[in-house]
Amino acid sequence: SPLNCSFQAMEREISAALDKGDPDEVLSSAFKLKVTREDISTLNKLCWLNDEVIHFYLSLLVERNKMKGYPSVHALSTFFYPKLITEGYPAVRRWTRGTDLFKHHFILVPIHLRVHWALVAIDMRKKTIKYYDSLGGNGDEICKTLWQYLQEESREKRNVELVISEWTLHSMKPQEIPQQSNSSDCGVFICRYADCIIRDLPITFTQKHMPYFRRKMVWEIIHQKLL
Repeated sequence: SPLNCSFQAMEREISAALDKGDPDEVLSSAFKLKVTREDISTLNKLCWLNDEVIHFYLSLLVERNKMKGYPSVHALSTFFYPKLITEGYPAVRRWTRGTDLFKHHFILVPIHLRVHWALVAIDMRKKTIKYYDSLGGNGDEICKTLWQYLQEESREKRNVELVISEWTLHSMKPQEIPQQSNSSDCGVFICRYADCIIRDLPITFTQKHMPYFRRKMVWEIIHQKLL
């Protein structure tokens, strides 16, 4: 059947991208980002996803959500949070030049914790800041830090004081969201969380879907299109 044949063609493309070759070869470029063969190789089996893959994938999600009927989304870079906590608001105030965070429904903040990825999703409509960690870590402090960032951004860019009592900060408990059962899939988990969150969908995938998601992400990144 044509479907089967296209499925096989996709599998071949995915395998070719994950195959040996020039590590510096650019396999996809968009959003002012480049993804090389070496970056793509982090989607293989049990590798840790790198910044480029996460950043590119979140950009694909943002792009998809520009379609009619989807909530609008802004994703901050993977380098944003480390910069904010080491150097404070002045170091990142220019990062939102040309974008008004407060006009978006969602802000996604990938959190790089040295050897682990987590995600914060800020829902501007519901005034919630939620921390998603596939190893069940507590993100209360991270939520607070990002609330303070929003407060400064609001003062600086539109002269409005945010009121903390109107906001809900919540670190998702391990029983509230799917958890990983190995030490390598955190990056894939945060990309999947993000995809569900910004479509207002329940988060229903599990660890067993990860090998499939990794291969799917390879195809989506190469084609700059979500399946």
